[in-house]
Amino acid sequence: MAAVSASPLRDTASDVNKLTYEIFSILENNFLFGYDNLGFPKTTLLHGEKPNRCGGKVRVLSIDGGGATGGLLAARSLSHLETVIRRKSGNSNARISDFFDVVAGSGAGGLLAALLFTRAKDSSSPLFSAEDALKLLVGLRRKSSGILRRFSRVERELAKIFGDSYTMKDTVKPVLIPCYDLSSDAPFVFSRTDALEMDGYDFRMKDVCSATSAGKPVEVRSVDGRTRIFAVDGRVAMNNPTAAAITHVLNNKQEFPLCNGVEDILVLSLGNGGSDVGFGNPRPSRSGFCRIAEDGAADMVDQSVSMAFGPSVETNYVRVQALGVFSKDREGPKRVSTKATTGRVLELVEAVLGQKYVRSVMFKGRKTTEDTNLDRIESFAGEIIKEQERRRTTTLSPVVLKQAPHHYAPSPRTSSATTLSTTSSSS
Repeated sequence: MAAVSASPLRDTASDVNKLTYEIFSILENNFLFGYDNLGFPKTTLLHGEKPNRCGGKVRVLSIDGGGATGGLLAARSLSHLETVIRRKSGNSNARISDFFDVVAGSGAGGLLAALLFTRAKDSSSPLFSAEDALKLLVGLRRKSSGILRRFSRVERELAKIFGDSYTMKDTVKPVLIPCYDLSSDAPFVFSRTDALEMDGYDFRMKDVCSATSAGKPVEVRSVDGRTRIFAVDGRVAMNNPTAAAITHVLNNKQEFPLCNGVEDILVLSLGNGGSDVGFGNPRPSRSGFCRIAEDGAADMVDQSVSMAFGPSVETNYVRVQALGVFSKDREGPKRVSTKATTGRVLELVEAVLGQKYVRSVMFKGRKTTEDTNLDRIESFAGEIIKEQERRRTTTLSPVVLKQAPHHYAPSPRTSSATTLSTTSSSS
């Protein structure tokens, strides 16, 4: 695409540095002085914004890369969430996309995001329900001995589902799907918001899914052919995309004008099980070390986000993750192996959902609560339904989604997607 002038890039870099400084200042203050210290605000507001007085919250869904379950833990969690939403709301046709405003997914999580948020042709509904997406991932794992291990088979299936017609513009809500671009040595985030602003950021959905789940480099071009990247697995860029999703919301004032801090956001972050690397193997391979690094990065994001939410973490942030250990019995801890059968993985996924909920505390380990992961998911369903009902009674909504690209010129906002993709595509 055409070269971007130096001035906007400098402004973008300045804004990102300022945002990064403020985030880490908040984290440092909370860590050193605690959430209840009177010298620090109990709300996390950025850039001197005023608190949101309308009471509305932006609902964010974040889905990790494959992990040991290859996406099945997240898929089963979403299937359960959708069932609870339908029961509590009384709407038997409710979909996940109806109750979230933003979704971010990496690797297998990116595939799930695409399935659940891509609009079907001649319909306002997405292509897949959560239950249908779970069945698809189960089928892919059985055919390919792992969701992403036999990449060519997955690519063929994606081509059948999305064809050449579906692009990032065809998603029903803002979608963020990362990969790592080898041509610029930097993360690249596919974004619906960016696609609506510039054709050079619009990519075919089948290519987006291929890029975020690619074990080997794949060349991906935008629909207009002006942007080209050489992509590998999104887990390399950000195995846990929660922070990217939150940053996107906080800095996208066109679509989220009333969101001034994390107290205005509800986040459901779904892991897919830590890798089994090193379990009984003191000398992991090079690829094994990469998995360990990915797990560590995902945990650090979880802990940082948990601390950033401060006092509102109990109601506004839910993180479901297996952490590698799924259950305990007389034989000791059990873990999901990447070689486990699909049936066995599904059994262990159910066990994880029935386990006690674990909350991360930065630099202080993890805290086990009395309720289970299923309890937390059900409670979160109540929160997002409450927000849906609140919006029906007011004309002031915290979300104003873009619908047509020609109505909007490139905005001065600084979303994570814009920052990363501008850097990548201008190289």
